[in-house]
Amino acid sequence: MTKRFSLGQLVMLVVALVLAAIWLAPIAWAVATSLKPESETTVIPLQWFGSEITFDSYALVLETGGIVKWAINSTVTAVIVTFLTVLFSAMAAYGFARTRFRGQRALLALILAGIMVPPHVLIAPLFAEMVALGLVDTWWAIILPQVAAPLIVYILFKFFQDVPPELEQAAFVDGAGRWRVFFTIVLPLSRPVLAAVSIFTFITTWNNFLWPFLVSTDPNTMTLPVGLANVVQGTFGLRYAQIMASVVLAGLPLLVVFVMFQRQIIRGVAHTGLAGQ
Repeated sequence: MTKRFSLGQLVMLVVALVLAAIWLAPIAWAVATSLKPESETTVIPLQWFGSEITFDSYALVLETGGIVKWAINSTVTAVIVTFLTVLFSAMAAYGFARTRFRGQRALLALILAGIMVPPHVLIAPLFAEMVALGLVDTWWAIILPQVAAPLIVYILFKFFQDVPPELEQAAFVDGAGRWRVFFTIVLPLSRPVLAAVSIFTFITTWNNFLWPFLVSTDPNTMTLPVGLANVVQGTFGLRYAQIMASVVLAGLPLLVVFVMFQRQIIRGVAHTGLAGQ
């Protein structure tokens, strides 16, 4: 028996297909341009396909730059930032959700204000701070400013408020301390939302270009977006095929991460209150 769709479902399906096409079109254009000969990337009128399919742009990007080293740098940076961000944000959120102390509301309001401040506004003072501490061109200059994540704190705070306190009270009766309850009861119960925010933090850190670009001029500490940006700008101007090849190469790891953990992302958004925040 064929399933019939209501008018509302059909409208939602059409809207979803249109949005998917809008989202996929730039990706398809990037892939198509990366497979063109360089001389045909600026032909007017624009064409989706060139006279031939060539992988020369990929070969040039891989040969010219230390893409493997930059990918390792990005992976190390993203993993450390994700671990520290989730750990410290969870600790702060649990403190707000389960303890009462003087100035709590003011401090929580300050964190909420941090969500409203655009990150680019803080670039100048953060850079001056890194210079004063002598951390420019080090891993810490790239990592530390990205660990502060007010939005993650707020999301976890709202989630911890919904965790039944009776589970913790039972552990307290058995003699467990606050730290043990946090690491052995609260965090295991929070795995869906922790997985979701971890993946979002990893993707955001991996894609971050501006801050690593400002504080890392040493090729040994450059992340993948910064390194690829230096490769594609040659003495003869922009090379669009190589730019698009770099974009595709930089995006492949994120695609793999999303495919591997899409269930955790959907579960974290749908069942932990993340969608309503």
